[in-house]
Amino acid sequence: MIINPADPVDTAVLYQKFFPRSFVLETPRVILRLLERNDQHLFSPLTKSNEIWKYFTKDLSEESALKQWIEEALMERTNSKRMPFTIIDKDTKSICGSTSYGNLSFFDKRVEIGWTWLGTEFMGTGVNRQAKFALLSFAFEVMKMERVEVKTDNLNERAKTALLKIGMKPEGVLRSHMQMHSNRRRDSVYYSILQEEWENVKSLFFADLV
Repeated sequence: MIINPADPVDTAVLYQKFFPRSFVLETPRVILRLLERNDQHLFSPLTKSNEIWKYFTKDLSEESALKQWIEEALMERTNSKRMPFTIIDKDTKSICGSTSYGNLSFFDKRVEIGWTWLGTEFMGTGVNRQAKFALLSFAFEVMKMERVEVKTDNLNERAKTALLKIGMKPEGVLRSHMQMHSNRRRDSVYYSILQEEWENVKSLFFADLV
């Protein structure tokens, strides 16, 4: 769909076009399906490690916080602002964690990938990389976005290294950008890939998945 800048953009219509209730993304390793309210009891055993939430804006190790986070994600989906996913490891048939498209702007042809967390046993297993490939491919090749962005805590060296390993380009730091659950003010660093860069990024960083 080509958007004419002179025409009004109906976000809700475009959102439903790209993200029907049956929407699923899949790679050889992972399935990304719509997050559901009942996923709380599946997520709960994964969320207990404090290590997961050190650089996350909320501490989902508390059941009430996890429930609220899921409700907020589903509300933002209802309002066409976010597409939250549950990540499934096809090798083990296990629920791994969650990720989302968010800060959608169809007019600007821009989307963010974020709100991502994995249980500790799935960190460093390749699940996150394959999930990012599925999200990037759909954003650039189906939604025809011009820009996909990711932000992370500037103190999170592991996440920053992982983003470089999938071809994301660092852009800069927004100081005192977000409030953390630990009462710390977070500096956020932004990364992005542009439409014109995607084919090269795909061939260099995801050749095994193409």
